[in-house]
Amino acid sequence: SVVKEIQRINQLELERGNWSDSSSWHARYKDTAWIYVGNLDYELTEGDVVCIFSQYGEIIHIELVRDQKTGKPKGFAFIQYEDQRSTILAVDNLNGATVLGRTVRVDHTFPPKKRKRKDEESEEDEDDNQPKMNVAPQMVEGKYFSI
Repeated sequence: SVVKEIQRINQLELERGNWSDSSSWHARYKDTAWIYVGNLDYELTEGDVVCIFSQYGEIIHIELVRDQKTGKPKGFAFIQYEDQRSTILAVDNLNGATVLGRTVRVDHTFPPKKRKRKDEESEEDEDDNQPKMNVAPQMVEGKYFSI
């Protein structure tokens, strides 16, 4: 399985003892701050996933993939961290972890491609590498605050 393969590669790097940023398998993903998380329990929400994964860094975007018809989670997500180094921590520490009785797969990835729905009109493509910021709290404007 992919979970065991990632664990095996990490173990080999540790046994070699000459680990460096440039020689690690993680270096292939140095330009992306995204991770893929698979085999999630279907009852988990975006907030639950953020709580679990935020221990390794500031999460700025999460896409919990849902069924288009029912809106129910499909059991996997894409997470974007503010700092790419957080992806290494998340992959090394949470890949193979058990969450609600399920072994979670965590791996590096590139930004998910934006799907166009059949009912949506064609719009200019967004830059997928730009932070989406859907996890950041909304700015409050009111009596004591102004933007």
